[in-house]
Amino acid sequence: MPAEADLCQNNVSSITPRGKAPAPMSAKPMKFATKVIHAGIEPDPTTGAVMTPIYQTSTYAQASPGQHKGYEYSRTHNPTRTPLQNNIAALEEGKHGLCFASGMAAIDAVVKLLAPGDEVIAGNDLYGGTYRIFTKVFAAYGIQFRFLPLHNAGELERAITPKTKLVWIETPTNPLLNIADIGEICRVAKAHGAMSVVDNTFATPYLQRPLTLGADIVMHSLTKYMAGHSDVVMGALVTNSDELAQRLTFIQNACGATPGPQDCFLVLRGLKTLHLRMERHCQNGRRIADYLAAHPKVDKVYYPGHASHPGHTIAQKQMADFAGMVSFTLKGDRMEDAVRFMESIELFTLAESLGGVESLCCHPATMTHASIPAAERAANGLKDTLIRLSVGIEDADDLMADLEQAIG
Repeated sequence: MPAEADLCQNNVSSITPRGKAPAPMSAKPMKFATKVIHAGIEPDPTTGAVMTPIYQTSTYAQASPGQHKGYEYSRTHNPTRTPLQNNIAALEEGKHGLCFASGMAAIDAVVKLLAPGDEVIAGNDLYGGTYRIFTKVFAAYGIQFRFLPLHNAGELERAITPKTKLVWIETPTNPLLNIADIGEICRVAKAHGAMSVVDNTFATPYLQRPLTLGADIVMHSLTKYMAGHSDVVMGALVTNSDELAQRLTFIQNACGATPGPQDCFLVLRGLKTLHLRMERHCQNGRRIADYLAAHPKVDKVYYPGHASHPGHTIAQKQMADFAGMVSFTLKGDRMEDAVRFMESIELFTLAESLGGVESLCCHPATMTHASIPAAERAANGLKDTLIRLSVGIEDADDLMADLEQAIG
């Protein structure tokens, strides 16, 4: 009998319930607000439960060796994880969705598609954890990494080589909110035989769907907007490629960085209000960005929804709205002023992460991006005085009052 990992190697049906694919979206057209609640999700076949149950089990009974009901071991498949993977795939207009124990575990799986000697080109403004796993983990295995300002697509065209096997894109970027032209970058990557992966965490599929623009894989930290309640850590990958899905499914099972059923349940529940939450995040984000831009003590505001933002036109082209992330610096560019602000906020919570219903404030230089050397941060325009806001869904007037008293 084949080893368990080998059983998964060619089993793309592992990401569909009971081995049966859901009806394609073309056969059952749904708008986004309907998809988040229904796509890829059916009442529980055993009990009829409308909400997907938490299948808190590690293993499953078999009638005979190799004869089971689509599930054999929960690292490989779990009936709570299956509908979540199908739902996320549908939201991204993809065929295959895979969930991982964290966003970093999802990134880890993608890089494991590569081999020593391969090269990755990534944006020079990206999440510090991504930079860390690239440079501190995979570089030791002979994979080469270069970091370029991919908000200028011409930089990729000039830099890409036959060794480049993967182009890693964040847009909007973390934390400077630069915008990359997904369609153009994916076109260049494809012309040179490289895969393109888009980290869609800041935008979510409610605002942006990279697969429809040419990306090979979409990555999410589901911890953020997708789950939306700061109560779970999880990541996901979505692709339309059967071949990539087979390889990633094998890695998912063989390496075992899979989420538990309780976490899958929480993300499924959070996704049902994604469209409502994102509408409010976008509304509040715009009001906060406008307020900060008009404040006499604020120096610079980073927000792609402003016409003055260098990526505004591209953002308008590929995004439905501009989400709730806003970064800014205070006039005078003094660290003591930035620290005083962060110590004075009351409704905004000083904490890492983003995308929850509550508003958060982050100091990238000492928190989310501390793993990037200071000189490299400075060269990329990430000042130590930069403050990043994840604008929640509270009343915007209350949030602005909190910023006003903190700025002083």
